[in-house]
Amino acid sequence: MIVIGAMLWGTTGPIMEWILSETTITVPFMLSIRMVVAGVVILGTLLLMKKPVLAVWKNRYWAKQLVIYSIFGMLGVQYTFVASIHASNAVMATLMQFSAPIFIIIFVSVKARKFPPAYQVIGILGTLTGLFLLLTNGSFNNLLVSKEALIWGLLLGLTFTFYTLHPIRLMNEWGVLIVIGWGMLVAGVVLSFASQIWKTGEWSELAEPKILVLMIVLIIFGTAAFVLFLGSLKYITPVENSVLSSIEPLTAMLVSAVWLGATLKGIQLLGAFLMLVFVIRLSLKK
Repeated sequence: MIVIGAMLWGTTGPIMEWILSETTITVPFMLSIRMVVAGVVILGTLLLMKKPVLAVWKNRYWAKQLVIYSIFGMLGVQYTFVASIHASNAVMATLMQFSAPIFIIIFVSVKARKFPPAYQVIGILGTLTGLFLLLTNGSFNNLLVSKEALIWGLLLGLTFTFYTLHPIRLMNEWGVLIVIGWGMLVAGVVLSFASQIWKTGEWSELAEPKILVLMIVLIIFGTAAFVLFLGSLKYITPVENSVLSSIEPLTAMLVSAVWLGATLKGIQLLGAFLMLVFVIRLSLKK
């Protein structure tokens, strides 16, 4: 389940990259449709299963926490991920997402007022080394991505950290799927109103069969990836889940190479390898 889920999520990156580069569809339009439809599907399925999907809104405290998670967590991580793809490519964005453990370690250490243990410091330094090689191909004078892409990539790491840490109590109280479903729906509705997608001419793009099919695949793959990722936790530990999910950037690399002709240079491949090795090492250390 986790391997298939990670592969599906890794495939969505190149699909979004192609749509953003080959059509006039924008990041807000794509995300609004994707999150609203996915949220409706998840919540609709839970309703059919007779789950109390509306109960969370009856408690003011939890409702507030859900709104915060939806906007700064779900919308934050989804928007920065797609914006990173738009500013660079799917492979870069997927790997930048793996910088999140660095921010998580720093946040937890500051909150606990305790210096991180040696293995975490080594993990941070190793991940940063891999990230440096990925972004520069080993040259101090050669940044292979734009400053815009670098900023979106760093914001992706930060928002992924918030997305990971903030909803823990919320999910323990109300269930993962209810929180994810409402998170997607609320985030999609907020982005839809903020970008006023009903006024855009991008709807005409969906009349093109190829684009419509890719958008449907994007929604199905993205939603299925969430369900499979979460469902796997019933059978394996979060550590095993984290390690096996490293197949996600490898899938993005393979699909990008075959479909889009995008490849990493030699030193960049070493950087990507180092990032994955040290993130997996941190995961194994729990």
